Amino acid sequence: MQGVGFRWWTRCKARELGLVGEARNLPDGRVAVVAEGERRACERLLVTMRGSEAPGRVDHVVEQWGEARGGVTGFVEA
Repeated sequence: MQGVGFRWWTRCKARELGLVGEARNLPDGRVAVVAEGERRACERLLVTMRGSEAPGRVDHVVEQWGEARGGVTGFVEA
């Protein structure tokens, strides 16, 4: 579960870390975050998303690692 402003907050944190990608709502109320960039920055985003400063209530963060797809610019809320 995510709270009001979670996607916006995630976008801001990702941009601070130099990541590109998106944060979007899923039909069931969860949020999907796809981030590309340096692995260390992606790991930092995960730590931040799991931390107490995240808005709302984050019940669970599932991570999946894969090859960057490329062709992505910026970080958006979708």
